[in-house]
Amino acid sequence: MAKQFDVAVIGAGAAGMMCAAVAAQNGKRVVLIDHAAKLAEKIRISGGGRCNFTNINTAPANFLSANPHFAKSALSRYTPHDFIALVKKHRIGYHEKHRGQLFCDDSAELIIGMLKDECAAGGVTWRMPTKVESIDKTLEGFLLATDTGDILADNVVIATGGLSIPKIGATDFGLRIATQFGLGVVEPRPGLVPLTFDGPSWETFAPLAGIALEVEVETGSGKGKGNVKGKFREDLLFTHRGLSGPAILQISSYWQPGTPIIVNLLPEIDVAEALIEGKATLKKQMGNILSQWLPARLAEGLLAAHGFALDARLADMQDARLRKLGDAINRWSIVPAGSEGYRKAEVMLGGVDTRELSQQTMMANKVAGLYFIGEAVDVTGWLGGYNFQWAWASAAAAGIALAGER
Repeated sequence: MAKQFDVAVIGAGAAGMMCAAVAAQNGKRVVLIDHAAKLAEKIRISGGGRCNFTNINTAPANFLSANPHFAKSALSRYTPHDFIALVKKHRIGYHEKHRGQLFCDDSAELIIGMLKDECAAGGVTWRMPTKVESIDKTLEGFLLATDTGDILADNVVIATGGLSIPKIGATDFGLRIATQFGLGVVEPRPGLVPLTFDGPSWETFAPLAGIALEVEVETGSGKGKGNVKGKFREDLLFTHRGLSGPAILQISSYWQPGTPIIVNLLPEIDVAEALIEGKATLKKQMGNILSQWLPARLAEGLLAAHGFALDARLADMQDARLRKLGDAINRWSIVPAGSEGYRKAEVMLGGVDTRELSQQTMMANKVAGLYFIGEAVDVTGWLGGYNFQWAWASAAAAGIALAGER
């Protein structure tokens, strides 16, 4: 005989635990199911093991979606300050690190423990590790066939995340359930991911692995469907296969295959203007001048790529050549060959089409009692705690809606 619950939450990650806790503490009988043996691995490894659990600057503009207005409701009703209050209640030390990013002083395990305690406070039933083999809607509710027995629930919440980092258990379960119930899916792809390069245009830069510097990077025109313009000022890292670092992870979510990214390697300096003005006063060699502004290996690589000898004297250079070099540094345009894929991606772009869901409750418009929250939904945040805030906010929206049901 199937065990009966008011709510079955599938996926015991950030969004799943949050939703289960909210619904259970408001009187619902909740079962929380996960196929993994180890709880909340994505929380555990986030932020270098300290969990960048929110960003105090969170706003709808920090999220990508085919329907950019969808996230506004949930984000406005459960804010970073609400989650900070929960963290303080559990006496977890935290600090602001960079541009509003909040991290635990100690370990991400504390956030996992906090969410487990919140679930315990509501009497949540755990089924873990348990694999959900099928979900069917019946006259009595949703029948979940699992490898540890059948479950009958009035409501089902899909909080199974996306496709990023498969080695910790990511699957397409949420997308398959959406499709099964006739819901549209925005095509998924890796987000917040290093970009890779190949071909002659990259040969000069391949040996520069390990070099890091702050840059401005942009892509997209903002014109046409899906062509969203993105621009960030963050650190860039040269790798053996391409470019990484926060600047590239951020821009990767905006980048469309076959299009260039534009990198300003010296955002503080108009390089062409500085070089041309310096011809009369700077009696130095080109290599020495650029090495004052850029890491020496990068300066050498740029000069070699554009046909300058390291010992060439600035005073001997034609203005046209200096303008071309300046443009190559301030507007380096390069087309990525691809990305490192879900293996290295921090998130999945795309997911369950938000036009299929209620922005107030996260319930599917066409399937009463079926909810989708967190990364499974087509709402993707910037790097820096925004995706966790979406997990908390979407989970709270669903949990409160479930609690209000009679």
